[in-house]
Amino acid sequence: MTKKLIASAILMASSTLAFAGDNPHQFEKCMAAALEERPGQVVKVEFKNEEGAHMYEFDIRGIDGSDWDVECNAHRGLVSEVEREVDNVNHPLFKAKAKVSEADARKTALAVYPGEINEVEYEIEPDGAASYEFDIDTTLNQEMKVEVDATSGEIVEANRELWQIGLE
Repeated sequence: MTKKLIASAILMASSTLAFAGDNPHQFEKCMAAALEERPGQVVKVEFKNEEGAHMYEFDIRGIDGSDWDVECNAHRGLVSEVEREVDNVNHPLFKAKAKVSEADARKTALAVYPGEINEVEYEIEPDGAASYEFDIDTTLNQEMKVEVDATSGEIVEANRELWQIGLE
């Protein structure tokens, strides 16, 4: 596990060299903060524009076996949100909150961001709420991350993904 973590860290750190120079982003600081928040193995990193702020989202397979999404502000190097990923809609934490089907959540997301959904995550928010997160390749050639509340069916967040490294 330690070797995988070190290999992941080297991969992530070396990949940022392509973005070096005048880039004010705090990748290494963010990765360290994310792993401090949720120790484990980084399996994917996404870089996105969230309401005008650049954010890294680290997908971490925790040492406890759980999967986590840890967001970090790329300029300040501070963790801003930690969400737990669950396997499916029947996970007890998700099922207890879900009132909206995945099919209906998909329709809602695609109505606003037409395109093709290429990934779905089932997330438990910091406040315990459940949400569907869809990665959509839009008809405008952008990838959007669209989060639909599993209780209300409303879009609660939509952000443009700029790049991704790691497992889908």
